[in-house]
Amino acid sequence: MEKEIVLICDFGGQYNRLIARRVRELKVYCEVIPFEKIISAVKEKNPKGIIFTGGPASVYENGAPRVSKEIFELGIPVLGICYGAQLTAHVLGGKVVSPKFKEYGKVSLNIYGKSDLFKNVPHESICWMSHRDYIKVLPEGFKVTAKTDLCPAAAMENKDKKIYALQFHPEVMHTEFGFKILENFLNICGCRRDWEMGGFLKSQIKSVKETVGKGKVLCAFSGGVDSSVAAALVHKAIGKNLVCVFVDHGLLRQNEGDEVEAFFKKHYGLNLIRVNAGKEFLKALKGVSDPEKKRKIIGAQFIKVFDREAKKLGKIDFLLQGTIYPDVIESGLGKSAVIKSHHNVGGLPKRMKLKLLEPLRLLFKDEVRALGRELKLPEEIVSRQPFPGPGLAVRCLGEVTEEKLKIIRASDAILRKKIAEHNLQNDIWQYFTFLPNIKSVGVMGDGRTYFHTVGIRAVTSTDAMTCDWARIPFDVLAEISSGIVNEVEGVNRVVYDITSNPPATIEWE
Repeated sequence: MEKEIVLICDFGGQYNRLIARRVRELKVYCEVIPFEKIISAVKEKNPKGIIFTGGPASVYENGAPRVSKEIFELGIPVLGICYGAQLTAHVLGGKVVSPKFKEYGKVSLNIYGKSDLFKNVPHESICWMSHRDYIKVLPEGFKVTAKTDLCPAAAMENKDKKIYALQFHPEVMHTEFGFKILENFLNICGCRRDWEMGGFLKSQIKSVKETVGKGKVLCAFSGGVDSSVAAALVHKAIGKNLVCVFVDHGLLRQNEGDEVEAFFKKHYGLNLIRVNAGKEFLKALKGVSDPEKKRKIIGAQFIKVFDREAKKLGKIDFLLQGTIYPDVIESGLGKSAVIKSHHNVGGLPKRMKLKLLEPLRLLFKDEVRALGRELKLPEEIVSRQPFPGPGLAVRCLGEVTEEKLKIIRASDAILRKKIAEHNLQNDIWQYFTFLPNIKSVGVMGDGRTYFHTVGIRAVTSTDAMTCDWARIPFDVLAEISSGIVNEVEGVNRVVYDITSNPPATIEWE
C-alpha cells in the first residue's frame, strides 16, 4: 500500500511546525517543504493534499514568497492559511489589501451556507486571527464561506477545484473547532489516516539494517528521550554493532547517571560505555560565570572526551544522532528564519569521517515518545522531561561548584518527589529547581544564617512552543519549600518563578 503524505508549504510562518503536528495527530504523515521547492516536491512525493502556511510578508510586496499558478492546476486539494490564503487569492486573480483595522487574537467567526470544510462546525464559534492584510476581491469561481466583523472573507473556497482558504489559524488551540476543520480538509483529500508508530518502527528497522549492513555505529548517548529512543531502535536493528558512549559530565540530576546505565546496560542489553568525566568538566568550568562561555566549554570538553573514547573503538562507520523534526525545522527551511542551529554532536573531528544516521529526524517529540513505548521502554525513560545539554551548569547561575550542584540535585529530587506524591506530574510539562546565585539572611533555630536561595521553575504547555507558569496549589508549594529548607544543607529561602514564555525562557541561562 502506497504511503500517503500531505505537504506543508512553508512561507516562514511561526506556526509551520504546529500545522504539521496537528496533521500528524490526525494520523496523516506530512512534511514541511520550503515554498521554493514545493512544485518539485509535489511531483516527487505525489501528496494527497497541500497546506500553505502563514508568513510575515504581504503578497503585494516585492520579493514576497510566491508559488506558481501551476500548483492549483494539479487537481490536488489545497488549503491556504493566513498568508497562504491571501497568496491563493493573489495568484488566482483576486485582490489583497491592507485595511484600516487589523485583527489579532480571539475573534467571533460566522459561517455561511454549507461547506465540506466546516462540516460539524457550529455557525458561530471563536477563531484566532493574526493578520494585517485581507482578501478584498475573491478570485473567479470562489465564494465566501465565513466572515468576522472586520474580515469580509475569513474563509473562501472553490469546491469544484478543492481549493480552500482560511484567514484565521485553525492549528492553534484558541480556534475552538480548528482541529475539526483540519480533519475535514484531510477527509476532502481522501486520506486513510493510518499513520502510526508501529508501522514506522518496522520500516525504520528495515531501513537501518539496509543502510548499515555489517558496519559499526557509534552513538553519543545522553540518556535523554531522543538519544534513548534512537539507540533502542538501532540496537533492535543491528544489536552489538551499535556502541553507545555515555559521557557523564557530572552535571546530571541526582542518581541519573546510575539509573541510565543500569537500565540500558543491564536490562536492555545495550553495548554502553560510561565515561565518568565529572572532575574534568568541573576543572574546565572553574572560575567561569558567563552562561555562553559555560556552554562552549562544556561543548568543547564533551567533544574532547568523546573523541578520546572513540579512538579506542577502532573502525566506526556511522554516527547515530537523535535529531528530531523540530531540530530540522528550527535550523531553517529554505528562506524561513533560522530560530537556532542544531548540531547535536556537531564539532566532532573531521578525521572521523562518519556517515550520519538519524532515524528520528522526521518525528516530533510526542511521536518520539510514542515510538519509545512501541520499543517497550519504561515510562520513566519515555516521559523524561527536557534536560539541557550542558545539564545543571545552566541551572547554576554564576560559577559552577560541587557545593552548588549538590544543592540543586537534592532540592530537585525533593521537588520531583512532592510533585509525584500529589500526582501532578502529568499536569506540569516541565519542572526543576535552580540556583539564582543569591544568598540571603535568615533565621534557623536561634541563629542567623546567610545561605543560598533555591528557585523553582514549573511550566505548562499545550504546543511545546510557548508556555505558562504552572499553578501549583499553595499547600503543595508550602510542602516543597519546607522540605527543601529543612533537608538541604545551605538553603534558607525558596522562591517560585511566575513568568510565562515569552517573555522569559524556560531555563534561566
